[in-house]
Amino acid sequence: MIREGRFRHRGAELVYDDAGEGPLAVYAHGGFVSQAAEDRMGLFPWAPVVAAGQRLVRYDARGHGRSTGDPVDTDYTYPSLAWDLLALLDHLHATEPVAAMGASMGCGTVLHAAALTPDRFSRLVLLIPPTAWTTREAHARANWESADTVEREGLDAWLATRAQQPRPAVVADVPQLPPTPAAGLLPAILRGLARSDLPSPTAVATLGQPTLVLGWAGDPGHPLSTAETLARLLPRAELHVSETRTDILTWGNRIAEYLSRSRP
Repeated sequence: MIREGRFRHRGAELVYDDAGEGPLAVYAHGGFVSQAAEDRMGLFPWAPVVAAGQRLVRYDARGHGRSTGDPVDTDYTYPSLAWDLLALLDHLHATEPVAAMGASMGCGTVLHAAALTPDRFSRLVLLIPPTAWTTREAHARANWESADTVEREGLDAWLATRAQQPRPAVVADVPQLPPTPAAGLLPAILRGLARSDLPSPTAVATLGQPTLVLGWAGDPGHPLSTAETLARLLPRAELHVSETRTDILTWGNRIAEYLSRSRP
C-alpha cells in the first residue's frame, strides 16, 4: 500500500509516496518528470526494493508533479534541491542514517545533500549521473537557451525542438511524456539546472558511504564518463553499466540486493 504525504518547505508544498516497512530509503527523480511520470514510463522498477524489506519514500521535486514551486531560478539548483531532501528527512523524523537514491537531477540532489551532511546517509545509489565538470558547459548553455525559447516562443516550440533530438538507443522504446512542471515554472527550472553541477571531485572523494553507480550507454546528457569518474572518486563505489533496456529492468533487483547487502 502506498501512503501519500506532504509538507511545506521554503514556500513550496512537497508531496511524496511512502511504501513498505523497514529501513528508510529515499529517492529523488530526474528533471521534468515526477514519480507518476516515471511509473508511466516504466523507467525504473521499484517493487523489488519494497519487497526486500525497505521503506521506500519517493517524492516529487519542487515544481514537479504534485509539488509546488515558485519561478525563482536559484530554487532549482542542485544545492537548493538538496536542502529540500534534507527537509524531507526532518519531516520523516529520520534520526538514523538513511539510504539515498537519485537519478540525473536527483543524483545531483543526493550528492550535494551527502556532501552537506554526510552523517545522515548510510549508503547511496546514483542512477544515470548527469553530465558534470568538464562536460557540463555545453549542457548548461543548452538549458539557458531552452529557458529563453520557452519565454520567447512558448512551451510548444521547446517541445518541438526536444522531439527532434535523438534519443539514446538504450531507452528508445520508453514513452516520452510532456514535462510535469507548469510552463510558467520551466524557464526558472531550466536556469536552475544551468547553474548546477555535481560537487567538486575533491568533495565527492570525501564521501565514505557504500555507493552503487548505475549508468547506461550512449546518452550525452548522462555520459558514462560521469558515472566512471564517480566510481573512481568514491572510496566504496561499485559501477554497473547497462547497454540494453532489458538490463535496465534489472536495476530494481540490483538496488534491492545492494541495499540489503550493505546494511550495517
